[in-house]
Amino acid sequence: MSKDLFDLYGKVALITGSARGIGFVLAGGLAKAGATVILNDIDPAALDAGVGKLRSEDLNAHGVSFDVTKTDAVNAGIADAESRFGQIDILVNNAGIQRRYPLEDFPDAEWQAVLDIDLTAPFVVSRAVVKGMIARKAGKIINICSLQSTVTRPTIAAYTAAKGGLALLTKSMAVEWAKHNIQTNGIGPGYFKTEMTERLWKDVDFDAWLCGRVPAARWGDPQELVGTAVFLASAASSYVNGQVIYVEGGLLASM
Repeated sequence: MSKDLFDLYGKVALITGSARGIGFVLAGGLAKAGATVILNDIDPAALDAGVGKLRSEDLNAHGVSFDVTKTDAVNAGIADAESRFGQIDILVNNAGIQRRYPLEDFPDAEWQAVLDIDLTAPFVVSRAVVKGMIARKAGKIINICSLQSTVTRPTIAAYTAAKGGLALLTKSMAVEWAKHNIQTNGIGPGYFKTEMTERLWKDVDFDAWLCGRVPAARWGDPQELVGTAVFLASAASSYVNGQVIYVEGGLLASM
């Protein structure tokens, strides 16, 4: 198989929520595959630091700060990014938050915040980016879903509802935009050591439960998501559409 299938040189990729965590790792992975990457974050200082780290590795990285939950800000941010860095060929909807409460006590504002960022924002950002992709008859959209797009645990109902919705939104995007040569797919990470999961991997009991439950017997390293992202961003996945690829150490396969 030709390595050119995975070559992202000449492509421009926007990754939301990518100043840190999984988004930052994915941005670095796409850049190392040849893409020009545009990092996005609501925190300008964190964004500048993330861009600086990638540039220190001689990677082609830029930053654009906007709130993914605000339609006007998204539209302005996308227009600014494309005017400065070129048309967006690859969109990674990564921005996300987690809030934990018993379902019967879940505050309205916290529930809405999770849905706004984890579900509505991918729609708003994709809507802004896809019009250019439709005009060019080419594009890749990758939605960062979750293991919790399929299964759940106590206290994370809002996150599960949002990520479950995102998995079906991924299919809707694929069905509507495939005719324009746009492939929309998702990545469903399992349990990875990130800032968002810090309270879990520092919990001795939970860590022991997870390592005993996952067939791989360990947490994932965010770098282990890069290969799937490059695959879905590249020509190698030209006939893959509407899928969520779960990267979770075999947890969903086990009883």
